[in-house]
Amino acid sequence: MAIPTSRTKEAASITIDEEKCAGCGRCVSVCKDFSIEIRDKKCRISITPLFGCVGCGHCMAICPNGAIMISGRFTSPDDLFPIPLPEETATYDSLLKLLQRRRSIREFKDKPVEPELIQKVIAAAKTAPMGLPPSDVNVLILDSKEKLGDFSGDFCNYLVNLRWMTSAWFLAIMRPFWGKANHEMFRDFVRPLIETYTSSMKKGINLVTYDAPLALYFYGSPYSDPADPLIAATYAMIAAESLGLGTCMLGGIHPFIQNGGSARKFRERHGIRFKSREGLFVIMGHPRVHYRKSIRRTFASS
Repeated sequence: MAIPTSRTKEAASITIDEEKCAGCGRCVSVCKDFSIEIRDKKCRISITPLFGCVGCGHCMAICPNGAIMISGRFTSPDDLFPIPLPEETATYDSLLKLLQRRRSIREFKDKPVEPELIQKVIAAAKTAPMGLPPSDVNVLILDSKEKLGDFSGDFCNYLVNLRWMTSAWFLAIMRPFWGKANHEMFRDFVRPLIETYTSSMKKGINLVTYDAPLALYFYGSPYSDPADPLIAATYAMIAAESLGLGTCMLGGIHPFIQNGGSARKFRERHGIRFKSREGLFVIMGHPRVHYRKSIRRTFASS
């Protein structure tokens, strides 16, 4: 038995070098599948795991003697690397300052984002935690102003056929079923959003992706944890900020391209492999504006 994902439905395999094993039990303490146990003062593969090895690699990463190897589910011993030392990493104060510097940028220089910067952003996003390995996060990379312009124009053409979703008659019919909050959201946000996107695009003004030179769309699969693409998108946004790029998360695209035959055709046209419960576009580029001050945020409750 193994937990299925879109990438694999097989459990990973665990190999234990008994001569190297000191029986310290660290691997047992971190394996939440109960795939490893201590018998006769050595770690052994359990015959009663919870699901079967998911390939998280915790046991392999914590073993002080290199006695454990995990293979499968897109994990192998070759994927191990030394964790950076504490003195090599950002302090809380430096991290907080980086986060405080970031503001949503929608004004970009007419300049491409260098391929090496894109790869650095992707590399950082790959370190994001996931609900279950291997990651089921997919990334669509639109790496030029022209590609984003074509995508945004096609999206607006697609939206024209969805205007019925915000018509007065449809909202009146649906209000008893989806409640006050959804009714207000569609009436006061979705309806003006569709109108603004489509009318502006007719005038040659791209308010969908703001003429950005780069967008990364993080989305999942039917098997993935809904939070996974959102966390990866957040990591990408923070990495881009550290590289001097301006960023903005866009929530107005993903929900429209999930359900129905027209949405499926739109996804197919743009190489989007799955519908996804959650997903997020992040636009990036060299900022044309620079803020001198930020604004303190609050939570609804804490």
